[in-house]
Amino acid sequence: MRLPPHKFIATPHHWQQCLQALQKEPRLAIDLEANSMFAYRERVCLIQISIPGQDYIIDPEAHLDLGGLGAIVQDTAVQKVFHAAEYDLILLKRQYGWQANNLFDTMWAARILGYKQYGLANILGQLYGIKLDKRYQKSNWCRRPLSPAHLSYAQYDTHFLLRLRDNLAAELEKAGRVEEALETFVQQTAVTPHNHDFDPESFRNISGANELNSRQQAILRELHIFRDQIAQQRDRPLFKIFGDRTLVELAKAMPHTLADLKPIYGMSAGQVERYGEALLRVIRRGHNGPLPPPPKRHKRLPDEVITRYDKLHTWRKERAKKRGVESDVIVSREALWALAKANPQTQKELTAISEIGDWRQHTYGDEILALLK
Repeated sequence: MRLPPHKFIATPHHWQQCLQALQKEPRLAIDLEANSMFAYRERVCLIQISIPGQDYIIDPEAHLDLGGLGAIVQDTAVQKVFHAAEYDLILLKRQYGWQANNLFDTMWAARILGYKQYGLANILGQLYGIKLDKRYQKSNWCRRPLSPAHLSYAQYDTHFLLRLRDNLAAELEKAGRVEEALETFVQQTAVTPHNHDFDPESFRNISGANELNSRQQAILRELHIFRDQIAQQRDRPLFKIFGDRTLVELAKAMPHTLADLKPIYGMSAGQVERYGEALLRVIRRGHNGPLPPPPKRHKRLPDEVITRYDKLHTWRKERAKKRGVESDVIVSREALWALAKANPQTQKELTAISEIGDWRQHTYGDEILALLK
């Protein structure tokens, strides 16, 4: 399907014209493209916005003053329509400090309605017979210039969202699921970006780290630090410097020469040439340095909490099966743990658990309390 022309926004003048148009709208569709597969820390590379009659593709790499867009994103009077909003909302909060309000997430609307396939391509195909080209999904969106095909792909992500929002809103109304959806949308806006600060002790999270002896772990820790430093310097994701398995194999083998590096899993000739001498120094440092401290022991939850969680988990699974939706549509996993830990025995105690939400408390409260008594 051929789309109408979009407007690519990469100058302050065009951005001001675009912003003036956006400020008149009661709702708009938004999507982001980022470069997580190509950078040490991902950043927003494109912002696609659709309003009735016009699609905009905004270039954050053009160093535009996007404060006016932030005001719209945070405005409770303007509805923002996303599909699978969570990652985009995290990006907006981390990069710009924007807290989104008044969200309509078409993916969550579809899930609440019991759609079995709720990816955007699936829904557009099912409802409108539109076929999306996924070829450019994993592109480096911060590379410039972007081809017309890339921009067309980006335009598709928002062009149909307002229409889809209206169709799904009507289905929610018909199914009596509007309140549930609104509560879910509010919960989706409460995202907290993960702390990106590097922790040298996070080497223990690498698969295979716990199978190494203490000396090998000391080497792995040094390799882990080295990889992060190189990734930062080159602005590359960690896996494009060395894969986790390569670090583990290096720690196991404790190579002494460049020739020793060559047969190790994941070590290409180019990597040996570029990093070989530095790797050998890092490995020697780990070999001769202090052993890493023992891992922090996480306090085990009491058995009764785990038992309550298991009961709630089983209840949620059965409830979801009866309704024909996935389990987390009923109640989130975080809410189950909050319930299991708090063990509410009255409606008042249940109301104090913020992870549940008013609609779910009202709908499932009696069942939950009966289960916990």
